[in-house]
Amino acid sequence: MKLDPKKTAMLTLDFQNGILGMVAGAEVAIPYAAKAVEFARKQQYQIIHVGLGFAEGHPEIPNGAESRFARVRQANLFVKGTPSAEFHPSIIRPGELAVHKQRVSAFSENQLRMILRAGGIENLVFFGISTSGITLSTLRQASDLDFNCFVLKDACFDRDEEVHRVLTEKVFPMQATVLAVDAFIAEYGA
Repeated sequence: MKLDPKKTAMLTLDFQNGILGMVAGAEVAIPYAAKAVEFARKQQYQIIHVGLGFAEGHPEIPNGAESRFARVRQANLFVKGTPSAEFHPSIIRPGELAVHKQRVSAFSENQLRMILRAGGIENLVFFGISTSGITLSTLRQASDLDFNCFVLKDACFDRDEEVHRVLTEKVFPMQATVLAVDAFIAEYGA
């Protein structure tokens, strides 16, 4: 079976230098993510890289230590155009679309939904760091928005291996087709 490339987008989620620097061990997902993105390019899927991106001074983050993103603000991370906000070079190519968010879900406070609908996208193939963060939040929202979802489990990473396993084996399959990158390529390749 093949997915219609005109109706399919691949989302890379939080594959940014700053995230990789904060989440020990996450680099293990990079070769799988790079392989998936290369496949998407060959299939001519729309590729969208989604990651954290704030304005200078982090006006999108509430003041106070109780804010979930207080550490980001204090460390001056993920300001658009800075190294921490850049996507990993093995994942992104010049000219590919990048969308910034200010919270956890890929759809958070940005134009992603509009871009997908304007492009006639029905199928979303995605993976991210972390499985229990952006991947889970994005899957829940994408499913609620009636997208046909595919999660590439070995291109996802979570600090907690058991949480990753439970999500990819028990939770995600209720709303998505969950496959390893090689299995996805075998199933949906030319």
